[in-house]
Amino acid sequence: MFSEPPVFPGRIDPGERFRDRRRRSRRRRRIRQLATVAVLCGGIVALALNARFISPGDDEHPGPESSRATPTAPSTSKGAAAPQPRSLPAEIRGVHVTMALASVPGKLDEYLALRSDGLNTIELDVKDENGAVGFVSPAVPLAQKVGAAQRYYNAREVAQQVHDAGLYLVGRVVVFEDPKLAETRPGMAIRTRAGSVWRNDSGLGWTNPYDEGVWAYNVDIAVAAAKAGFDEIMFDYVRFPSDGNVANAVFPGKRAEAKYETIARFVEYASKRLKPLGVRVSAAVFGLSATRDLGIGQRPRLLAKHLDAIYPMVYPSHYGSGEYNIADPSAEPGRTVSFSLLDFRRKLEGRRTRIVPWLQDFSLGRTYALEDVEQQIRAARRARTGGFMLWNAGGVYTISALAGG
Repeated sequence: MFSEPPVFPGRIDPGERFRDRRRRSRRRRRIRQLATVAVLCGGIVALALNARFISPGDDEHPGPESSRATPTAPSTSKGAAAPQPRSLPAEIRGVHVTMALASVPGKLDEYLALRSDGLNTIELDVKDENGAVGFVSPAVPLAQKVGAAQRYYNAREVAQQVHDAGLYLVGRVVVFEDPKLAETRPGMAIRTRAGSVWRNDSGLGWTNPYDEGVWAYNVDIAVAAAKAGFDEIMFDYVRFPSDGNVANAVFPGKRAEAKYETIARFVEYASKRLKPLGVRVSAAVFGLSATRDLGIGQRPRLLAKHLDAIYPMVYPSHYGSGEYNIADPSAEPGRTVSFSLLDFRRKLEGRRTRIVPWLQDFSLGRTYALEDVEQQIRAARRARTGGFMLWNAGGVYTISALAGG
């Protein structure tokens, strides 16, 4: 503590004594002010340090449980170098793998062995059409609370296994078709006019595309996959419903904006959260979405602004008779894929977004053979795409088409 100087009354006059007392009074006030400032500064420092140690890290992000949550993209440190995405294959040659198949002992190894046949990419479901999540992560507690999180595989171990085999790993996250979340959290679902959960023709509930709590839940799952080592996150069913009694659908919190603006806002939010983690972001879209407006919120050029890649689902069997002036598009897979991809190239002109089509490797309406798959691959290459992905819900593929085409 500070000490005051001694006073010698006999050596100064009364006026000087007064001035001396005033000087000492001012000094005491200054000392008290300095002490107060020191205490305040110490408190601020303590609060800052306390906040640093008690705030949750990225792995503890709880994710919102209701539509009241407003998602925000995290800020990144200016000093830290952002992680870089894993090297991309010159031409993607990939297949779709369900989480159930990945859980079968030795099955993933069988797919990885296809590298010798030309395979270089695995698309593994992270969250599927039933709302199930393939792994359990403490970073997404809501997935466990609603019963969505399943132990089909260990995300980190699978990512390491795929990388050790020299393959690229894409994680598919189905967004708005989510019967699990819709049934257990009806406040986050599309509703009927009577107030119940709205369902499509297959009886599956959908979550509300306007609900930002739904946004955060799906991106929390994607973030967990990215941190586990997935190289790319592909969002699927990133749209409004296309089948069912859509006229009876009620969207709580509906905004005065076009559907494609809503979907683009979600994609922008997702990309802002994921890209700083060094993961690529993409979306699967309908094959006709570049040909005309389907009324489901998919506008490829607008989405491409925020995406590294767009995956058009150009399955020939899904095009109606007369599309592109082809009497039976399924019977002419090469021409059908060519016309569809031509529209995508036109719509995405000037964008750096890759186009990687999903091609049909399954039979619907007629039996698809090697030549049918190869016609589609040749069409994709003529369109100068970034490669191709083969889809078969059962996971059975035409192996010889991977290296040929």
